[in-house]
Amino acid sequence: MSTPIKVVAVSGSLNDPSKTTVLLQEILDRLALVHPIEARLIKLTEIGPHFAGALSRAELPAVVEDELQAIETADLLVVASPVYRASFTGLFKHLFDFVDQYALVDTPVLLAASGGSERHALIIEHQFRPLFAFFQALTLPLGIYAHDSARHWGRRARSGHRGHRADRAFRHRHRHPAAGRYGCAGCAIRLR
Repeated sequence: MSTPIKVVAVSGSLNDPSKTTVLLQEILDRLALVHPIEARLIKLTEIGPHFAGALSRAELPAVVEDELQAIETADLLVVASPVYRASFTGLFKHLFDFVDQYALVDTPVLLAASGGSERHALIIEHQFRPLFAFFQALTLPLGIYAHDSARHWGRRARSGHRGHRADRAFRHRHRHPAAGRYGCAGCAIRLR
């Protein structure tokens, strides 16, 4: 049996229920179909009130510190946010302001976002990728963007645009420079 990959997903949504969280759960479910994972889903709707007013990491309560440590020690990070005024949510950015500058070096990151239309799809390239480049993380070449007109939210389908996009993103994962980092646990992640 393969060693489970520690996958931490972060939902930048400020709403519950959330289309962004549904998207993240779909990504985690597809990954779990082909490789054992230890999944942890961090929702800003749950921890946001605990860190929204904090100015330094020393001010954070234990519940937020635990989530930050999970982010910093993930084998694979999956991040998503709804598009809010052409960017990720401010609380999403505020959470990552507390992440140690060098904690994500060489950590693979799958970028995802949700929005109302195709017009916001470049959030992946213009907002997410530069943020994780600062951390020297290894963002996967393909991101996943889901918009309202793409599919009925809340209903899972066996296939669809987002599923195919996730498949392609994870196929690229095994060719990624960090693929060998986790031995058999990290290489050949492939969704069917």
